[in-house]
Amino acid sequence: MGLERVERLNLAVSAGAAAAGYALVSPAFAAGVAAGAAIEALSFRHLLRSGRRLFEGRAIGWGPGFGLRFALLGAGIGAALWAGAHPVGLVIGLSLILPLVVVEAWRTRPPVDPGAQALPADDPSWQRWNPWLAREREDDEEDAW
Repeated sequence: MGLERVERLNLAVSAGAAAAGYALVSPAFAAGVAAGAAIEALSFRHLLRSGRRLFEGRAIGWGPGFGLRFALLGAGIGAALWAGAHPVGLVIGLSLILPLVVVEAWRTRPPVDPGAQALPADDPSWQRWNPWLAREREDDEEDAW
């Protein structure tokens, strides 16, 4: 069972956050961070695997696994709170994956081609482009502008 690079980064940051919580706040806070990090790591692993299968064409849709993941996530959070996890530590542990995914996406972005051709800024085709939808405007959209 190999871990993806983002999962390894998450494991390292989560361990560091739990250690910092233990040293700076309290053992209960560190346990909350660790519990939240474990719950979100399992949830993210499932999301990553099922998303990969979907985009590779090996799955028909998100299916019942997507809803089941949220149900298990809620059950895990409820069990951690029932067991006495510190709520703030739990939220921090659950939230660690968000900035790490952004960092990993930035690290694995495609290279910028400085020789790529670009339209001049005064080209009239820019008026046909809808930046919010990342496509050309439809005829009815152009009338609205």
